[in-house]
Amino acid sequence: MSEARRSVGVVRVRGGARLTASDAAAAEEPLEVRLHGQPFAVIMRTPGADRELAAGFLLAERVITSADDLGTIAHCTDPAADHPENIVDVTLVNGSAAAIDRLMAGRRQVTTTASCGMCGRRTIESLAADVSPLRPAWQVTAAAIAALPVLLRARQAVFEETGGLHAAGLFLRDGTLIDVAEDVGRHNAVDKIVGRMLMRDALPLSEHLLCVSGRTSFELVQKTLFAGIPILAAVSAPSSLAIELAQEYGVTLIGFIRGDRFNIYAHPDRIAP
Repeated sequence: MSEARRSVGVVRVRGGARLTASDAAAAEEPLEVRLHGQPFAVIMRTPGADRELAAGFLLAERVITSADDLGTIAHCTDPAADHPENIVDVTLVNGSAAAIDRLMAGRRQVTTTASCGMCGRRTIESLAADVSPLRPAWQVTAAAIAALPVLLRARQAVFEETGGLHAAGLFLRDGTLIDVAEDVGRHNAVDKIVGRMLMRDALPLSEHLLCVSGRTSFELVQKTLFAGIPILAAVSAPSSLAIELAQEYGVTLIGFIRGDRFNIYAHPDRIAP
């Protein structure tokens, strides 16, 4: 069984009968992200793609702004560490000791849960300093949007076994699915996708669409914006703050995709009539 799932005991109730059996559950474990050896954050995640997750997380937190800022990302090699597989250490290019100390001093220690991301640590107003609105003028068809969740679900291998993972899928303008990440957290799945592309020096993703399996929050729109992705689609609802951020910064925000039906909450001009 892969690291993304665990075998667990279960009692199945069927009518008045009970049966003891085994089942597959989505794995959730803490990942400690260190900067130059110093603890920075703990992310509750599904193991796998840890380096990409760390890179995407640091981009969303604006610790880095491009692949040029990354030095190395490696799992802990200290044999005395408890669960070194759950620790990654990140070094930054030109990250002096003084600069790292200033970064640490200006940040509260945080454990991110799988469900809430960074819980609105940044505000809409605070984004104006380091990101510009997205302005791609290309369009996609309504049919291409309607097909996104179907294509994504077909690639959710662990979800099929556990029913317990969210997914994020990166698509080209023509609707071709090029990458998928699964995790117990929607935010983590997006960070894994974005981090993977960041490590390939492929940002901004201005010719791409992102589709997520759950609802869209402020943090998901923020991550989409930082990656330069102009269209974010979801099978469920957006929050009011997610809509405000999308409207303000040029992200086409789509929700409630059900068959050939969906709602466009921001910048509908990118969906061809």
